[in-house]
Amino acid sequence: MLRKISDNLPQSRPYLVVSVIAVLVFYPTWIRLAGAWLEFDQAVAHGLATAVIFFGLLLIHPPVHDESRTQLKPYRLAGAVLLIATTLLWALVELVRIDTLAYFMLAAGLITTSWTLLGLARTLTFLPYALLLSLSLPFWAVSIPALVDLASFVVGNWVGWFGMTALIEGNSITLPYGRLIIADGCSGYRYFAIAIMLAMMTSILNDYRWRGWLVTLLVAGTIGLIANWVRITILVVVAYETDMQSDMISDHETMGWIVFAMFIIPALLFSPVRKRKSAANHSPEASVFNKTGVIAIIIAIALGPIALTIMQRPGLPVSPWALELSGAKPAKTGDMPIALDLPETLSQQAWRAGNLWMLLAQSQKNNSEDKLVPYLPPMFDTSLWQLQETLQQGLLHYRNIMTREQIIIGQWFQIGSQRSWNYKEAKLLQVPALLAREKQFALVVVQMKCNLRSCGPAKEKVQQAMASIQLVR
Repeated sequence: MLRKISDNLPQSRPYLVVSVIAVLVFYPTWIRLAGAWLEFDQAVAHGLATAVIFFGLLLIHPPVHDESRTQLKPYRLAGAVLLIATTLLWALVELVRIDTLAYFMLAAGLITTSWTLLGLARTLTFLPYALLLSLSLPFWAVSIPALVDLASFVVGNWVGWFGMTALIEGNSITLPYGRLIIADGCSGYRYFAIAIMLAMMTSILNDYRWRGWLVTLLVAGTIGLIANWVRITILVVVAYETDMQSDMISDHETMGWIVFAMFIIPALLFSPVRKRKSAANHSPEASVFNKTGVIAIIIAIALGPIALTIMQRPGLPVSPWALELSGAKPAKTGDMPIALDLPETLSQQAWRAGNLWMLLAQSQKNNSEDKLVPYLPPMFDTSLWQLQETLQQGLLHYRNIMTREQIIIGQWFQIGSQRSWNYKEAKLLQVPALLAREKQFALVVVQMKCNLRSCGPAKEKVQQAMASIQLVR
């Protein structure tokens, strides 16, 4: 193995150097990502292993550039322009701490750095390795809601085929002796991610072209999803047959990996193996350092991490906001119709006016590590409180699937001087807010219970409250 690495080092060295330079240019985000890897955060539990595999493949099976198969020009100037543009966009996203987008920019930064230093043709041979490393980025959490919905739909239909007595409501499966929830941990993204990673390794080791890549990834992704659906179905059947008394219901982690192994191991055993062809036409070590590339890297560092450090200097604190209310009395936040689970970084105040409840949660960005718009996980149990309809911007109708109680909720996000009805839009509004040196965030929530006959009166009162409430200092 060491001899093979030594023999491959001339081919590996340019790509290793490119990887190190890309890490240096975008180092604030890489450091944060490495911290998540070492903590084995749920969304990137496989991240450290993926990074090790990336560098391992560069050493034992490096990208090879066949001069006889392509006559592409290097286009290093185009790569340099893209690198600088990528760095500027990354610095902007990093400034407002939109972590998901910042992590995506790492993959783009690695590819554009390679293009700038090695040229377009060699970057295309390096692209599969960069895509493999991108699997270590914590973007999998974004896919969880869609995977939960897909698993709920498939498993719900499979349960119906078994003829079991079960009530399927979204991701909730109610059996005669209890209820099972297809929660985020049951989305199967871990099986899906590992299946995709194994497919990418297979494709790289076999030097597949794009068609082989697509087929391999499609098959692997399908296997990962089916394995998870089978796992959930087994849990439902066991829960039904044992009246929810089986230990597997509360501890099914091991069973899940066994089911996944039963699917993925045969696929690996029967996958084709292709040996790399002779390296007669493969070019020797590429020159990394060229005038255009060096200048582009210097500019990227100046416009990226250096400019970011200057922009993140803390400013003076400002007075907190208050709600301008009439006839409302202070109340406890936990007494609201739907108690909200908000981050501790948000200070919270609640008021009550008759059957109408109002909440103000706010924070300030005091240093570079703080986010202007903090990460907000699901604020309450959405498996218990299910969304019935979106009445209008910021106005939502929820129903409790156990008590059948109905609630009208109105909410908005205040980002500096700008208002948003949508959390994703609020994250984007951080950009103009921070460029204007505004660093206050607030969440305003209004709640009211529906009466037994209709939600019309509650909807009207919540609308009036939303229109009349003002934030003041």
